Amino acid sequence: MPDPEFAILAARPLRHAALPMMSLDLAVSEPSGRPVWLIALSVAIMIEPARRRYDDATGERLLELFGSPERWAVTTHSLVWSTCEVLVPAFTQSTVVTLSVPCSFDMELAAVKYLYALPDGEAPLALHFNGTIYYPGPDGQIQMTLVPWTKSIDYRLEMAVWRQTVDHYYPNTAWVAVHTETLEALQRAKLDRGLPTLDACVRTLLEHGDG
Repeated sequence: MPDPEFAILAARPLRHAALPMMSLDLAVSEPSGRPVWLIALSVAIMIEPARRRYDDATGERLLELFGSPERWAVTTHSLVWSTCEVLVPAFTQSTVVTLSVPCSFDMELAAVKYLYALPDGEAPLALHFNGTIYYPGPDGQIQMTLVPWTKSIDYRLEMAVWRQTVDHYYPNTAWVAVHTETLEALQRAKLDRGLPTLDACVRTLLEHGDG
């Protein structure tokens, strides 16, 4: 049966999409040279915070996620970032496909909080693969097998790529989820103060309070 191997070759922002997206160039190979007709592939992308070092300033920004640094040995658990699906077309030996990774900028999500806290360097990722492989049997008839559940790789994503992606779609902007009642209260406060935007209203409330 085919035994595919995987590797990330490069990462880059996807400039034209309905949602913020990053592209990962995924190399798929079958070292024995056995033909593969199709792989219906699913990829779970996890962030592995314990696999990099942090300076004191970054540690302060990560307090909300992991607590004080002396507890990080037990609190820096894996964070779910995204799940991607892609059809790998027929190949022999190797091919390259593109994974399109959604890049939410919702600051209530743990993965986003983590990425936003990193000033530079790399984000340690783990990619876990599963899916179905379609290949020709000895008689030329289609055969199917599952991608082994042990198929995982590590990848270190340059933070510059992630920042270029979110800055392209959200220049000088961040998103915070609020309850409907909170939004309505902000809108009333904006109108009462004659302010042009909700951002200006939040700034005014932070600087002067609601009194």
